[in-house]
Amino acid sequence: MQFDWRAISGPALTTATALIAFFVDRHFVAVPNPAPLFVCIVAFASSLSGLASGMISAVIAVVSSALFFLNHRATPGYDSAARETLAGKKNLRLMQMGPAQREKGTVWDLKRISGGILVQEPDTLTITEADLKVVTKRQPSREELRDLLFGWKVAKHVKSNAIVFARGGRTLGVGAGQMSRVDSVKIAVLKAQESLAGSAVASDAFFPFPDGVEEAGRAGATSVIQPGGSVRDEEVIAAADRLGMAMVFTGVRHFRH
Repeated sequence: MQFDWRAISGPALTTATALIAFFVDRHFVAVPNPAPLFVCIVAFASSLSGLASGMISAVIAVVSSALFFLNHRATPGYDSAARETLAGKKNLRLMQMGPAQREKGTVWDLKRISGGILVQEPDTLTITEADLKVVTKRQPSREELRDLLFGWKVAKHVKSNAIVFARGGRTLGVGAGQMSRVDSVKIAVLKAQESLAGSAVASDAFFPFPDGVEEAGRAGATSVIQPGGSVRDEEVIAAADRLGMAMVFTGVRHFRH
């Protein structure tokens, strides 16, 4: 997974080796990326092998500094070849995390505001296929359902207004932190730098107008996941039907600030 400070930018369901291979291909081979890579933070949920670290070593040549996290659950972490390959790299830091610990009792999410704090429940609800309500004429395919649920998980960690395009178990484009939801869609399309044909788009809160769905459809998205609940839901659903898109409602929102 690739992270950019507080905004998550490239999670994927794959092996570390495959992810780095895709990263190299996307940025330097298939679609040369003109944007410079400055600080890169990468986290892996599985062990890092010598092969993957060798690929990372090649990438480090064009990244000014990098920080690699490893979520160490039941994996060996960095193997000896990986450590040897990466240990001598300038400006590179390796960190290994212990297993995640669940908090006991009531846990609150606290946000500082002028004159006090905002106390709210944390976003811990897991949405499954059984929780989804199909609201369009077309039902999503099995592949679209997988991408919709994956995109929904990613949207949880993106600053509102959050839009995520996903396909095939990986993130294609992310739009975050905009006042206008349709602007977040446009930014996600811009960041994708590749075709979004057949992708799923996730929105952390409802689409207040049809324009966001229309923009996603023009970009190539074929399915949408969102909480629903707008006074203009019928207009938004009609726009999806007009574009032949499948849309599902979760009934709950992420909306992270």
